[in-house]
Amino acid sequence: MDKVQEIIKNLVPVQVFPKFKSGDTVRVSFKIREGSKERIQKFQGIVLQRRGFGTTETVTVRKISEGIGVERIFPISSPFIDSIEVLKHGRVRRARIFYYRNLKGKYARIKDRTMAPVVAQ
Repeated sequence: MDKVQEIIKNLVPVQVFPKFKSGDTVRVSFKIREGSKERIQKFQGIVLQRRGFGTTETVTVRKISEGIGVERIFPISSPFIDSIEVLKHGRVRRARIFYYRNLKGKYARIKDRTMAPVVAQ
């Protein structure tokens, strides 16, 4: 392992989040500091992409707020992220669903990904 990666691994605490990928609906709770106060704000939307690995991994989440699309990029290893909840698993065929930005109405729906039941033989 590279010496730089060893130092980063020791300095940055590893947080464990549930498995999710693009097309999933997630709720990201992150800490916001306003002056001397600190509060937790939640951002719920669809994951457009996951990028990078390890300490440099980021997630792009998109939501519609009052008819306007809002995207936010969250670094996974950030100490400001409190938790990530997976609300729905979406079925998409690509790792990066940027085409979703141009869809509106019924076309912007993503089908649910259901896990196939395991059949014992």
